[in-house]
Amino acid sequence: MPSVRPLHRTMFTTPVVSSLLRGIAVLFLRLKGWKTRGTMPPGVKKCVMIAAPHTSNWDLPYTLMVALALRINIYWMGKDTIFSPPFGGLMKWLGGIPVDRSKSNDLVAASAQQLRDADSLILIVPPEGTRAKVTYWKTGFYWIAHGAGVPIMLGYLDFAKKEGGFDRMFWPTGDIDKDMVEIKQFYAGVTGCKPQNFNAAE
Repeated sequence: MPSVRPLHRTMFTTPVVSSLLRGIAVLFLRLKGWKTRGTMPPGVKKCVMIAAPHTSNWDLPYTLMVALALRINIYWMGKDTIFSPPFGGLMKWLGGIPVDRSKSNDLVAASAQQLRDADSLILIVPPEGTRAKVTYWKTGFYWIAHGAGVPIMLGYLDFAKKEGGFDRMFWPTGDIDKDMVEIKQFYAGVTGCKPQNFNAAE
């Protein structure tokens, strides 16, 4: 089973630097006219957060700034190629966890185990798995949450409304067909940076 070790130090957990970056993020978003939304429910320390729509390279910096503004410490999964030298260390410091999609491994089970073992962990997983238009959502995020017994947080970036954050928790029941209908209904009204690359109904 692959080992997922997301609890390395990141910009969210680096003393002094995190406060400085939070101030910069808040100022940048305010100047750009963006609003943030979301408050982590009391007692919830672990969850899988959907990152959708994922349609542009701009999604990552905006996600990081929104997370800083909302004071939530996140880790996010990304394809391993973006962690190549010389920027691999930086991407991990930004909260990244490299994922090798070319290898057949039990990443879902390993990620679920990491969530069960952690005292606190917000793991962001983009359901599309790519910035390009997809014809279906990958379901790894769902089975990670279900296997770990944690909720799914509906995170989003709406570039039309200039709003980012998370809306509510969704507890997976195991009936993925039924649950995905409800989850996708929320994203039907969200506009990505490149709307042509996203269709929540698919």
